[in-house]
Amino acid sequence: MDYSKILSEEFKIQESYAQNIINLLDEGNTIPFIARYRKEMHGSMDDQLIREFSEKLEYYRNLDKRREEIRELIAAQEKLTDEISRALDKAHILSELEDIYRPFKPKRKTRASIAKEKGLEPLAAAILEQKPGFSPFCESEKYIDAEKGVEDSESAIAGAMDIIAEQVSDDAEIRKNVRSIANKKGIVEVKAVDEESDSVYTQYYSFNEAVSKIPNHRILAINRGEKEGILKVNVSNDTEKSLESIYSRTLHGDGESTKLVKNACDDAYSRLIYPSIEREVRNELTEKASESAIKVFALNLKQLLMQPPVKGKVVLGLDPGYRTGCKVAVVDPTGKVLDTAVIYPTHSKEQVKNSKLKLLELIKKHDVDIISIGNGTASKETEMFAADVIKECDKKIYYMVVSEAGASVYSASKLAASELPELDLTLRSAVSIARRLQDPLAELVKIEPKAIGVGQYQHDMPQKKLGESLDGVVEDCVNSVGVDLNTASPALLSRVSGLSDTVCRNIVAYREENGAFTSRAELKKVPKLGPKAFEQCAGFLRVSESKNPLDNTGIHPESYDSTKKLLDILGYTKNDLSELKFTDISARLSRNSIREISEKIGIGIPTIIDITKELSKPGRDPRDELPAPMLRSDILDIKDLKEGMELKGTVRNVIDFGVFVDIGVHQDGLVHISQICDKYIKHPSEVLKVGDIVNVKVLSVDTSKKRISLTMVF
Repeated sequence: MDYSKILSEEFKIQESYAQNIINLLDEGNTIPFIARYRKEMHGSMDDQLIREFSEKLEYYRNLDKRREEIRELIAAQEKLTDEISRALDKAHILSELEDIYRPFKPKRKTRASIAKEKGLEPLAAAILEQKPGFSPFCESEKYIDAEKGVEDSESAIAGAMDIIAEQVSDDAEIRKNVRSIANKKGIVEVKAVDEESDSVYTQYYSFNEAVSKIPNHRILAINRGEKEGILKVNVSNDTEKSLESIYSRTLHGDGESTKLVKNACDDAYSRLIYPSIEREVRNELTEKASESAIKVFALNLKQLLMQPPVKGKVVLGLDPGYRTGCKVAVVDPTGKVLDTAVIYPTHSKEQVKNSKLKLLELIKKHDVDIISIGNGTASKETEMFAADVIKECDKKIYYMVVSEAGASVYSASKLAASELPELDLTLRSAVSIARRLQDPLAELVKIEPKAIGVGQYQHDMPQKKLGESLDGVVEDCVNSVGVDLNTASPALLSRVSGLSDTVCRNIVAYREENGAFTSRAELKKVPKLGPKAFEQCAGFLRVSESKNPLDNTGIHPESYDSTKKLLDILGYTKNDLSELKFTDISARLSRNSIREISEKIGIGIPTIIDITKELSKPGRDPRDELPAPMLRSDILDIKDLKEGMELKGTVRNVIDFGVFVDIGVHQDGLVHISQICDKYIKHPSEVLKVGDIVNVKVLSVDTSKKRISLTMVF
């Protein structure tokens, strides 16, 4: 298989670019490095697209590996023909390869294999020929053998029919046709196991939808309902059309043999072919739905990780709870823990009063700017309590509810124990909640991505694939922002391109032993950090303490000389470089021919553009360009909501059928996809993303079921 040709067509890029990416991946380069520092070689594809390219390349290589395995297995049986070999070469998906191999695959004991043991294969072959004037029943008498279990003519014919049915079932072309019909004409049919029972799946108790049209989120919901024993699911098909496709390939003539072959075809379809195809169709629907859900999860995760940090603020984190109280942690602008406490805002009046006094004391003592509240158990009550406290403060204080997904996982981890050894694990989660507001990316990288909770049906997806996809998102986010080499935790460093866990530990150990790094080049002294690892990671690590100001930018060390040549051409001095005074660099570049500069310096135009971007805003954080998170100072109750009320909210989750918006009550409201905009969209992510601040209007409120229906206001 010509990978570069196939992938260039699939991704609509030049074949030379496709080959370059293949070479770069095979040489051990990481995706963030390829995306950021090898743009000339692939036409400036982004990291997500290169990741998809890499996955497709692996799929095609595995397909070729399986193709050759099958070829060798058939050849070992001395049954490989030129026709079979050509068919193997033409197959472009795994199911086509497996269909070709099916007749040669060792089978467990079947009705056909038993009939073959009885010596009925020649009779089956004779019947399948369907010669005019041939009498199957007369011929079958030759095969009667009581010792072999063929008692009479009828049992001989029955055995021959079983052999024919299996042959028909093993025909790759027949299976391909039936599969195609099932995908085009099939209907997913769902019924309740017990129609009298009440469950979250009531809408599927009597449900039908075409295989070709059923949305991905419905497939995942139906699968879960079936797994829980609440729903029964099957895929019906256009049986008549399927049988016609089988007959047209198998039947010729109208004699006794043809009638028998027709019966064998019917048996093959109902007993062997369709049950298998039905499983395949459902597996394909599930796989497609899972891939879509993983993409949505990955997109939401990226947007959550890339939320703008709240910099330079003292934050008080509240981890709500009923019985065990609400855990409190105050952290300074760098995330250092200043104070901790446990309060009881949901207990007796006396304890509520004491809790309020304690919180006011902490706010005053540490000059707290913002309160960060976890959204778990007792969140609503804690939010109401915090809003009351804010009213009594001498200074203007805001609060924000943040997702506490994975906080308990982090607080019980070895990483948390090493970072906060003096704190009880319950207090560690309050620290995490505070830090999540200050820098979502730096804090959330400490948690397994699957535990962050911005997906749908994540527990029903292929966990390995989900994990790989989400890990890729975290890696891309961390490298696009960049990491401070002298303050980054091992968890954050481990997400940097090219750094292994061992090297990360060595970096931290080196830092502790020798003090802060004074340059990127000093990284080369770290044990086990070789030239390749340095090449991959250096551009993503920032050293603000370095004498070389370029060490605090996203410019790769390999481009330092080129950068100095570029600055010289644009008329900058060494003093300008030392002070990073390049606010007018884009204007100066526009007055020159960028192509001529590229040829003179010997670097590509995309690299020149990236260098100028970095120099125009040195040490920039791409997250700062996004709208700041919405902070609140007061609270609403779901009972306060009225139809037609307009509110401002924050998008918390984007799913296939809509978005959930935090409007300041405990329960997020749903904006259905049909209410997002006044034009047709395939997916809500085309318009909205996690963290967006939106204006919404209340359509309806169901306080008993805690459901809020919203529509967008433009």
